[in-house]
Amino acid sequence: MAARAAARAMRFGICAALCAAAWSCGGGGSLSPTASSGGTTPTAPNVVSIVVDAGPANNAVNTPYTTVTVCVPGTKNCQTIDHIEVDTQSFGLRILAPVLNLSLPVQAAANGSSLLECAAFADGYSWGPIALVDVQISGESAGSVPIQLIGDARFPNVPSACSSQGPTEEDTVAAFGANGILGVGVFDQDCGPVCVSTVDNGDYFACTATLCENTAEPLAEQVANPVALFAKDNNGSIMELSRVASQGAATVTGSLIFGIDTQTNNASGSETVLTVDPNFGYLTASFNGQTLSMSFIDSGSNGIFFDDTAIPACTAADYTEFYCPASTLNLTVTLQGNNGVNATVDFAVGNAQSLGTDNPSFVVFPTLAGTNPASGSFDYGLPFFFGRRVATALENRTTTVGTGPYIAY
Repeated sequence: MAARAAARAMRFGICAALCAAAWSCGGGGSLSPTASSGGTTPTAPNVVSIVVDAGPANNAVNTPYTTVTVCVPGTKNCQTIDHIEVDTQSFGLRILAPVLNLSLPVQAAANGSSLLECAAFADGYSWGPIALVDVQISGESAGSVPIQLIGDARFPNVPSACSSQGPTEEDTVAAFGANGILGVGVFDQDCGPVCVSTVDNGDYFACTATLCENTAEPLAEQVANPVALFAKDNNGSIMELSRVASQGAATVTGSLIFGIDTQTNNASGSETVLTVDPNFGYLTASFNGQTLSMSFIDSGSNGIFFDDTAIPACTAADYTEFYCPASTLNLTVTLQGNNGVNATVDFAVGNAQSLGTDNPSFVVFPTLAGTNPASGSFDYGLPFFFGRRVATALENRTTTVGTGPYIAY
């Protein structure tokens, strides 16, 4: 598995497993402390709205969505698709093929076969071809962007080299929990240089009707972060969501702002800047006497995931991967960037089972937390973003406070 792809897959997979398992039917610098919903209303061409709700399959928890328009390249034959998950720790646009009405030709691999990708997660995998689209998000656009079409009926046969990477095929809206995913993380492509030089990379495949083989893939043909390809406002993005009361909310809104220090609405200030390592996007977390060097801040994970054997896990079905303390716990984690900057962050851990049953209509929970299957890792998911303005700077792109890759808040 390629370096960046492995990092992306692990992070997104944590969310995918927990979103599907939990409530299955709906059931720095900060913003002003609104109680539940609200947020910034998009008023500029570099801003698109975000909503956290139950999603298109009515089974999502703590999942942020936006709307993306894709077009057949060079034409006005377009489709606008809502409930595209916003993920700050993955890279590139992926759309569930069953929701797509456009006819998009599949890209060719170097040997002339069809180019497909296996996106492996902690709990499963998604399989589908690579196609080019023009992408429009609010007033931003990028032409001929390589994206993945997940669950494309033209390619029903999944090679064992892909299916062996996880127990579950997540190629439907119900299994995926979204109509697609927009990865706006710190890297330009989803795999990067490793997939350029390594044939057996686990990500990209050259397929005929009967055979799929791993293939190396140039950077320009890998699934790409659309932000990096915008004509302007292309050095990163800023995600902001309203503060949420501790008991949760039925929905919450916010904004995704493109660019950092490129417009008056995305200017840097006195925020904390944490650079991340240039290969995996990790930072270091210190928690409960542990130094966790493979940690990250991730809007695509629906809770705060870490290991603490002193906190009781839930015992009810569908909650066993979450924590269920007798009362809400107030804890602290110290985050450290590659630049040596340390930031202490307070967070709370609630009883996941109570959160899910006390208010059945709620799907937004700032105290949702659970165990982390990845050793050496503290995954600070969507709860980190509530009431904060979080910037994600792309690799090798400059802003007034530094050069990416970094996270700032």
